[in-house]
Amino acid sequence: MTTIGNNLQQVRARIDAACAQAGRGAGEVSLLAVSKTFGPEAVRDAALAGQLAFGENYVQEAVEKIALVGAMELPQRLQWHCIGPLQSNKTRLVAAHFDWVHTVDRLKIAERLSEQRPDDRAPLQVCIQVNIDGGATKSGVAPDEALALARAIAVLPRLELRGLMTIPDPGAAADALGAAHAEARALFEAVRAELEPAWRARFDTLSMGMSADLEAAVLCGSTLVRVGSAIFGGRARPAAGA
Repeated sequence: MTTIGNNLQQVRARIDAACAQAGRGAGEVSLLAVSKTFGPEAVRDAALAGQLAFGENYVQEAVEKIALVGAMELPQRLQWHCIGPLQSNKTRLVAAHFDWVHTVDRLKIAERLSEQRPDDRAPLQVCIQVNIDGGATKSGVAPDEALALARAIAVLPRLELRGLMTIPDPGAAADALGAAHAEARALFEAVRAELEPAWRARFDTLSMGMSADLEAAVLCGSTLVRVGSAIFGGRARPAAGA
């Protein structure tokens, strides 16, 4: 087994242990392997070890990687998630090549994704990024604006509203991190409760937790953790313009 395969086993064991501690079933939390800055060979190794969902931050790098990986002989089709900040000039590429977007934080971006999603592709799965702890340098809608944005996105064609995504402040203390995760879970439940029943049924994703804090996130109700360095190792610097 490759190093990446061994790392995946360890991360899955961490998720299972956190689920057990929280009294949750092991299948309640999905793993998104964050492959940004790593090449297609790393994605292949992870895919051969059973990982199917991959997260990318840099749109141009991701589009090239998706094409290269798509030419490989793999046992199953992979799922690609855009988890980086999304600018208007990149929405067409994202709409055409990704399966999920976690970082929608304004209606204009959602409308462009809806307009540009190809008719022959399944609806684009969308999470709203929330700036849960009010970090001045972070993207994300304010918590008190999340419900209105969710309702506006839910009616757009070729999109499917799936949930919320949060990113903690780097270096946050454990108690602050736990508080942010708990606030995100409370907001997720509050927004879901206010959605119309047809939308509520698919609003099932709380994208929260990374390599360093996945246990705390699972304990607070995360349904999807985004793990990169614990799977692929230390990151290379992104290419210029990526």
